[in-house]
Amino acid sequence: MTYTVLTLFPEITDAYFAASIMARAVERGIVSYRAVNIRDFALDRHHTCDDAPYGGGPGMLMLPEPLGRALESVGVRPQERPILERPTAERPTAERRVIYLSPSGRTFNQALAWELASCRELVLLCGRYEGIDQRIIDRYVDEEISVGDYVLSSGETAALVLIDATYRLVDRVIASESLAEETFAGGLLEYPQYTRPEIYDMLEVPDVLLSGHHEHIRRWRLRRRVEKTCALRPDLIRKGLELGLFDGETRGIIQEIQENE
Repeated sequence: MTYTVLTLFPEITDAYFAASIMARAVERGIVSYRAVNIRDFALDRHHTCDDAPYGGGPGMLMLPEPLGRALESVGVRPQERPILERPTAERPTAERRVIYLSPSGRTFNQALAWELASCRELVLLCGRYEGIDQRIIDRYVDEEISVGDYVLSSGETAALVLIDATYRLVDRVIASESLAEETFAGGLLEYPQYTRPEIYDMLEVPDVLLSGHHEHIRRWRLRRRVEKTCALRPDLIRKGLELGLFDGETRGIIQEIQENE
């Protein structure tokens, strides 16, 4: 997996790729990264990358010329087809996806993270100020993606959310068994976790986790996953039932909890 990030502030994303699990993934050659400084493609002596929007209004807009040159420098070419006809969940591509991080885009979630993790390369365009000229979106971008229903001042922050959620799903970055039971896997939240000491501030680790009985532990964890999801995200329970995500054991626990409410 290659991440190509187009940004006015490459130092923000550089730091992330140099630390922790990501740094090890880069060192092992599983993930590669390149940051492209958009200012390098502004031709005036001040490296100007923004200007006032036509029609008036507050703030500044990123100029199309530096953005277009930056995109073409990494091999992205203008597209004739409108953005609505470009790759989506229904029309995916496993090669390259050019993404503009924007509050107007498709909402990012775990299913979309899995989809994007299968791509060979993600080209991430980070906006600033009031955003970017629409003509860049129309000509170069495959898809706009939003990391949530809120506005950030930094497209780099949104890009890092997308990167963090996707790179860990790339084969060999994290052990597959670690992904199998985490939050959202199988439509449920993750069960509560405990470590040493056995007693902390008069609170004890549940006895079942100290028992060494693997089947009892499995059943306890499943029940806690269902209880937690019912309490905190009942929408996930409804969706899982509608889509048939749950096995008979899980459905039985859900029914028991709902009958006792």
